[in-house]
Amino acid sequence: MPDSHPNPPRFREIADALRREIHSGVLASGDRIPSEYQLVTRFSTTRSTVRKAVALLRAEGLVVSHQGKGAFVRTRPRVRLLSAGSRHRQHRDSGAPNYNAEVEAQGRHAAQQLREVAEVAAPDEIAARLEIAPGTPVIVRRRRFTVDDEPMQLADGYYTTAIALGTPIAEPRRVKGGVHAVLEDPQGPIRRRVARFVEDLDIRMPTPAESELLAVPPGVPVARILRTAYDTDGAALEVLDSLVPCDRHIFRYVIDVPACS
Repeated sequence: MPDSHPNPPRFREIADALRREIHSGVLASGDRIPSEYQLVTRFSTTRSTVRKAVALLRAEGLVVSHQGKGAFVRTRPRVRLLSAGSRHRQHRDSGAPNYNAEVEAQGRHAAQQLREVAEVAAPDEIAARLEIAPGTPVIVRRRRFTVDDEPMQLADGYYTTAIALGTPIAEPRRVKGGVHAVLEDPQGPIRRRVARFVEDLDIRMPTPAESELLAVPPGVPVARILRTAYDTDGAALEVLDSLVPCDRHIFRYVIDVPACS
C-alpha cells in the first residue's frame, strides 16, 4: 500500500528547519541566515535546492535578500493596539489622537501624513454603515501612519456632509487632537459623544498599490478593519476604513460582559 504521507521535497524540509529557527528566535530579527555554502553542507544538498528554500521563506515574508550581502531575517517592528472603551476615553481626554497615543506609550515615534481630504460618492459598504443611500456625497480623510518612519497603516475616514461640512473635518489640514476631538468638542459645531464602536475585520492579500504604500513584502497579508463609531443615540458618526500589514500589529480586544441580573 503506498505511503499516504510522502516525504516533502527537500527544499521544503530546509525551509521548515529555517522557519522553526526564525520563529524560536535562534535566528533573530536582522540576523543573516547561513550562506548557501553553509546550508549546502549542513543539509547535504545542492545550491539550487537551497535557493528554492530561501525563495520560499522570502515569499512568506520571513527573510529579505540584499544583493551581494545575503539573506537576512526580516525585521518586524510590532505595535500593540488595545481596543477598549476606557482606553479611548483616556486618550481623548489627553488631546492626543488614539493611534499616536498608543504608539508613543510603547516608546515609539508615531507620525501621520494627510494624503487627501475630498468630497466623494459613498461606496456601498460605507453608505450602509453611515445609513445613507449609496453614492451620497460624503467627506473622506485619507491618511497614512508611520512608526519610526516605517509605514504602518492606511486609514480613510468617512463622514456625512451633514456632520462634516463647515467644520475642520472637511478642511485639507491636520486636525489637532484628531477628528474625534472635533466631534466631541462641547463648544464646537457638532457636539456629539462617541459611545460605541463596531469593527469588521477581513484578512486578505494586498493589491500592488497597497503593497507599495505600506512597503509590504511578498507573502504578507493585510488586515482591513472597518470601524463604525456611534453616538449616544446610536447614530453613525464615522466609518474608518483601515488597512494594516499583518506582520506589524498585535490587536488586543477587551470586551466587558455585563453581570447576570
